[in-house]
Amino acid sequence: MASTNQSPFYKKAESKFLGAQTDEERLTHLEEMIKECPKHKSSENMLANLKTRYKKLKGKLERTKKSGKSSKTGIKKEEMQAAIVGMANTGKSSLLSLLTNAKPKIAEHKFTTKNTVVGMTSFKGTSIQLIEVPALESEYYDKGIVNTTDSVLILVNNLKQIEEIMPKLKKVPGKKLIVFNTKNIDENLRKISATLSSKKYDYVIINTKTGENIEELKDKLFQSFNKLRIYTKEPGKEKSNRPMILEPGTNIQKIAEKILKNLSDLKETKIWGPSSKFPGQKVGLKHELKDLDVVEFRTR
Repeated sequence: MASTNQSPFYKKAESKFLGAQTDEERLTHLEEMIKECPKHKSSENMLANLKTRYKKLKGKLERTKKSGKSSKTGIKKEEMQAAIVGMANTGKSSLLSLLTNAKPKIAEHKFTTKNTVVGMTSFKGTSIQLIEVPALESEYYDKGIVNTTDSVLILVNNLKQIEEIMPKLKKVPGKKLIVFNTKNIDENLRKISATLSSKKYDYVIINTKTGENIEELKDKLFQSFNKLRIYTKEPGKEKSNRPMILEPGTNIQKIAEKILKNLSDLKETKIWGPSSKFPGQKVGLKHELKDLDVVEFRTR
């Protein structure tokens, strides 16, 4: 795309364009290229070509936003996925950094995040995929991600923001958790908590600067997925380090079919945990499991 006699600024923008991963990034770098392209007669065709590309790409993105589909590629949905949604400067990037291994840009000015940022958080042996979505009022906001995720963390700094955000998420099917990020220690947390309780919101009050109540947030986030953590163990050995993530209503037969090559090889099943009457209880195939149960299979 480049020609001779282009400025270093143009070449830098072009390099970024060629390495871009999303259409949003390409649009941003095309804009830079148009700005840095020389405005003399020999560059007229190049400039016209750049403007045509820009117009087509912008049109494509606008159609994608209207359809509610995600323009992002490469985000493979994990077993448990949640999106962080909120207005600009509520602390979305700070929260993602606290919870995951992701390193999003963090700044005081508006709309720092222009693309979705993905990270993984660990909670008691499970892995949860978290996606920071650009600010709700931003042109980069991705409805596609929010409409397909399992849970939505609605990050706010004040109660008024909840009133503005909730109507926009009315048709979103995922579980919604209000995350009130308090930046001021003088705030009346009792009043905030009472208001959120009276509205019957599922909520947690945190502080991204001090890390206060982050573990409580993780616990509530996991509960929002309504999944079972089931551990397995071999006879005479300790339980597995990582649990299997299963749906409520899972019974012994379903988990046995996942683990054993042949169900007829199963001789005996013992369980420990919430669904057992006593440790090491022998159960049948129809026994329904509960969160944090430990299952031991003995085979022939």
